[in-house]
Amino acid sequence: MLTGICCPEGLVIKEEGGRALLQQGRSRWDCGLVGAASAGVWLIALCCQPPGSPVITSVGDGQSRESSPNGDMERESFFEGKNMALFEEEMDSNPMVSSLLNKLANYTNLSQGVVEHEEAEDSRRREVKNPGMGTFIGVYLPCLQNILGVILFLRLTWIVGVAGVLESFLIVFMCCTCTMLTAISMSAIATNGVVPAGGSYYMISRALGPEFGGAVGLCFYLGTTFAGAMYILGTIEIFLTYISPGASIIHAQSPDGEAVALLHNMRVYGTCTLALMAMVVFVGVKYVNKLALVFLACVVLSILAIYAGVIKTAFDPPDIPVCLLGNRTLSRRNFDVCAKVLTTNNGTVTTALWGLFCNNSMPSAICDEYFAQNNLTEIQGIPGVASGVFLDNLWSVYTDKGVFVEKQGTPSVAVPEESRSSKLPYVLTDIMTYFTMLVGIYFPSVTGIMAGSNRSGDLRDAQKSIPTGTIMAIVTTSFIYLSCIMLFGACIEGVVLRDKFGEALQGNLVIGMLAWPSPWVIVIGSFFSTCGAGLQSLTGAPRLLQAIARDGIIPFLQVFGHGKANGEPTWALLLTALICEIGILIASLDSVAPILSMFFLMCYMFVNLACAVQTLLRTPNWRPRFRYYHWTLSFLGMSLCLALMFICSWYYALFAMLIAGCIYKYIEYRGAEKEWGDGIRGLSLNAARYALLRVEHGTPHTKNWRPQVLVMLNLDSEQCVKHPRLLSFTTQLKAGKGLTIVGSVLEGTYLDKHVEAQQAEENIRSLMGTEKTKGFCQLVVSSNLRDGMSHLIQSAGLGGMKHNTVLMAWPESWKEEDNPFSWKNFVDTVRDTTAAQQALLVAKNVDLFPQNQERFSDGHIDVWWIVHDGGLLMLLPFLLRQHKVWRKCRMRIFTVAQVDDNSIQMKKDLQTFLYHLRISAEVEVVEMVENDISAFTYEKTLVMEQRSQMLKQMQLSKTEREREAQLIHDRNTASHSVVATRTRAPSTPDKVQMTWTKEKLIAEKLKNKETNMSGFKDLFSLKPNQSNVRRMHTAVKLNGVVLNKSQDAQLVLLNMPGPPKNRQGDENYMEFLEVLTEGLNRVLLVRGSGREVITIYS
Repeated sequence: MLTGICCPEGLVIKEEGGRALLQQGRSRWDCGLVGAASAGVWLIALCCQPPGSPVITSVGDGQSRESSPNGDMERESFFEGKNMALFEEEMDSNPMVSSLLNKLANYTNLSQGVVEHEEAEDSRRREVKNPGMGTFIGVYLPCLQNILGVILFLRLTWIVGVAGVLESFLIVFMCCTCTMLTAISMSAIATNGVVPAGGSYYMISRALGPEFGGAVGLCFYLGTTFAGAMYILGTIEIFLTYISPGASIIHAQSPDGEAVALLHNMRVYGTCTLALMAMVVFVGVKYVNKLALVFLACVVLSILAIYAGVIKTAFDPPDIPVCLLGNRTLSRRNFDVCAKVLTTNNGTVTTALWGLFCNNSMPSAICDEYFAQNNLTEIQGIPGVASGVFLDNLWSVYTDKGVFVEKQGTPSVAVPEESRSSKLPYVLTDIMTYFTMLVGIYFPSVTGIMAGSNRSGDLRDAQKSIPTGTIMAIVTTSFIYLSCIMLFGACIEGVVLRDKFGEALQGNLVIGMLAWPSPWVIVIGSFFSTCGAGLQSLTGAPRLLQAIARDGIIPFLQVFGHGKANGEPTWALLLTALICEIGILIASLDSVAPILSMFFLMCYMFVNLACAVQTLLRTPNWRPRFRYYHWTLSFLGMSLCLALMFICSWYYALFAMLIAGCIYKYIEYRGAEKEWGDGIRGLSLNAARYALLRVEHGTPHTKNWRPQVLVMLNLDSEQCVKHPRLLSFTTQLKAGKGLTIVGSVLEGTYLDKHVEAQQAEENIRSLMGTEKTKGFCQLVVSSNLRDGMSHLIQSAGLGGMKHNTVLMAWPESWKEEDNPFSWKNFVDTVRDTTAAQQALLVAKNVDLFPQNQERFSDGHIDVWWIVHDGGLLMLLPFLLRQHKVWRKCRMRIFTVAQVDDNSIQMKKDLQTFLYHLRISAEVEVVEMVENDISAFTYEKTLVMEQRSQMLKQMQLSKTEREREAQLIHDRNTASHSVVATRTRAPSTPDKVQMTWTKEKLIAEKLKNKETNMSGFKDLFSLKPNQSNVRRMHTAVKLNGVVLNKSQDAQLVLLNMPGPPKNRQGDENYMEFLEVLTEGLNRVLLVRGSGREVITIYS
């Protein structure tokens, strides 16, 4: 029978008329004949259905139909995971593997800058987007476009002419080697897990931590921004120099001002171009991305045109004459014929060139002396590959600013007092040239290797495409650059190569004259490629800044994390445009290039450092798919980047490092609370482990000894620290040096108290931050305070980094009736420190100690040196006076002389000892004359012993009361259940379970009462112990002397007497200490560890 079988969620299986029915609430399902066991089969099928799937039910005649999914959705939470019931308690915090894998498989890599847009469209975020770009389109071509750019077209020929083929080859080889090594390191980092969009910043920050990540990320941002300025300046230079020279707005009043006028024109046009490009980026990035392929096509066509032109020169060199006067190159902007006079039918006629060097056009005119004595010659500017000009271009020709561009080996008649006036049509050098400066100008042409990693979110397989595409792009571009150097040196005349702006070629672009079929292929191609590169920089830099701002590691940048509704970084774009404008106002391409070289080199240096650190640490998470890396390659790349920074410009390098250092310290100061599992943290752990193992070998030398303090804190019921001033005193004593462990004990079991323990630890850490106590927090949960404190003293610290000193507060409440045994924990702790050979500092009246903000303008720190404790009493005031609170206090040392001592000699010896210790202090020897024990001392000792005895009797009475209550409880329990009486355990070992009668109970009460009365009567017949009387006598006398000398001292340091060997007198020991320090405001009781901690030797 199936009637009434109850299932979960109110499902009931019933049998009616031989048929199985499944019912839930008002819904009923006919499951067919019972004989077929259809109800059981149906129920099993229902329970096995995955959530959300339709349920097939049998209706009447056995035909199947789909049930409504609504009921399934209601029961989904019940049916899910019932076959994993063993792990159901884990599911609250740990997801099932199946759901975890599903989330990982459907991971969507969101690009930086569109987060708000994606969050607003949840439906689109749920769709799994499969990135479709492969290695060629996604990595290779973008890297190619970013690497090949303005320097190739505008400066490479000039670099070859100035540095020569050999040194140019060295420059390019160094820079390309640097980027190749960086690409290898980057490939290792990029393939070590999923790299979201954010590229190099993400990789560096997650590998080296928030401080390095923020510093290098901002440097990379500044480099990208200045790269935008450089590309815009290149665009304007091409436009004003080679496309439309007549478009100048500002004209020079004299030939001397042409260079300045050009810079002003570049500032005006550059600012307008920047504004236009920023508008395009603001309106829509999609237009920039669509134009990217067009710009890339311009670059590829230009390079192909160069190679075609080189091949053409082998059999048909172009006719490009260059005019030389002696060995000096002439600018052909203002004349056509390279001759002084022309012979015509009517006679000799002077040329336009004559008019430039002479005061009139007549043959009898007065001319420039050099012009008069040297002949004009014409040479081919591009003689071709087979001309042999390669050997002439092998060596460098470095010059100062304003020097003639001369052809080596051509005869020339020198004249005295040569005129270098810009009115004469000579080609002059515009800047001073040297090897390191050329490195700085060239290096930006090899940047752009991060373009592929920045697009990792759009790649089909980023971990495969990034290494392959980036390295192939670097190999391709390195081949292009190196081959171009060789080909330029083999095809083009040296004076033409050194002619930066093509003045000898009538103002044409040098590399354009080499190209085939037309110079305009290069001019137009380079114009559009530089324009496109500028747009890419203005697109990428704001997103990089937005990614840094959204990480929250640099608080003042957080405003730049916001943008338009679709996530476009509006504010970041505005800041980028302003910084870019600074580069444009510099106006000189040669001055801007070294600036961005610094920032890119620093970024690449830290990429290599990140890879080297991770490889050397062998962290478990370091498992790159890219295998062709080694820490030596990364280290070499890092060293090469650092060397190139100082080769380019040592002052720019220092400035870039200063900026990065300031950002690093700012992030560290503001406390970047980010835990990214970075390599620097791993490096710190490794260094700490190495140092701990080294320290473990032996105890430190006396010269290296300093108090490594374990601070014992007491907590109240709210888990807050009772005496915060104890941490203030720790900070003043330590000043951030050495080891500080702040410990505390919670009473109970860890299972019950782990939440309170976490709260207490947070409170202690918060207070440590407020009091600026640099150290570690260690909290122990123990069954009682005594054991917990003992455990801390034994086990706090690690290896050689263990404490050697315990600092605690004096138990002010030790005399209170509700806390009669706090003194016992205290005395046992004193014994523990002695057994562990650790020093002990006890701060009495600790709440009167100064805070860190207070400053003592005057006063004394008095040291009462009664017994030698290893020099700790001398060392502590010296350490305290290093802190601002105690700095103006003077140190006084008192020592006690007995009857037989020579107090004068003692003072001299003590002054000599302090002189050798290099400690300045006033010295005073106090004589304590022996006299009879006063009645006050005798009476005080008697009261102390009576109190001690009374405490014992009170404890005994308390024990008896507890025993009586237990006996009554046992009697009541026995009347209810004999079994309970037999099984109940006694609360004290001396109790025996028995059946009590009323007579026995009364007799027991009378017996206890008589015992207690006799004990209290004995209190009044006590005679004080002579040993205690002597101790009290010492405490009273010494207290009187200390009060007389040090009552107004800011701090008094006293030797702390040891506890008695006989534990019966512990409460008397507390009384002795109380009497010894009575009447003093701030007291620090000091008990040495038994070893010397201060020495007179260096």
